[in-house]
Amino acid sequence: MTTLFSPALAARFDKLVTLYPIRRSALVPMLLYAQDEVGYLFDPVIAEIAERVGATELEVRNVISYYSMLRTKPAGKYHVQVCTNISCMLRGGNEILDHCKKKLGIPNKGVTADGLFSLEEVECIGACSWAPAAQVNYDFHENLTPASIDQVLADYRAKSEKGAAK
Repeated sequence: MTTLFSPALAARFDKLVTLYPIRRSALVPMLLYAQDEVGYLFDPVIAEIAERVGATELEVRNVISYYSMLRTKPAGKYHVQVCTNISCMLRGGNEILDHCKKKLGIPNKGVTADGLFSLEEVECIGACSWAPAAQVNYDFHENLTPASIDQVLADYRAKSEKGAAK
């Protein structure tokens, strides 16, 4: 099979489908791994994954549309997801989202001009006890205030600048 993915990821996919009694059960992990490698889930990626798990492209798209962590458009290097579900909303989640919009200068589902940050309002990240919360890529940040989210963003910016200086 010709693949869009690195040899290591293609081999991982080949093994992954053998770990489940039904090949389709590997769909969500495959989508996440693919997104991590190529940035987002575009048509050829969806087609290849559908073939690998024995699903139609429509079935794969239905799964993608269900999960907020799966993207069909490019995101920033650091994808900031701010929870505004009930617990976070009651403790300032909407204010954190609005603050991020102003700080980053982008709307919900926007990407900064330099491609460093993208912002997305999400329904729930499972951090209700530590609300308000946000997730940047796979890192959770909780008990947020405008000042603490400013520091979170500054830390990621510094991390990126440090990596670029190498």
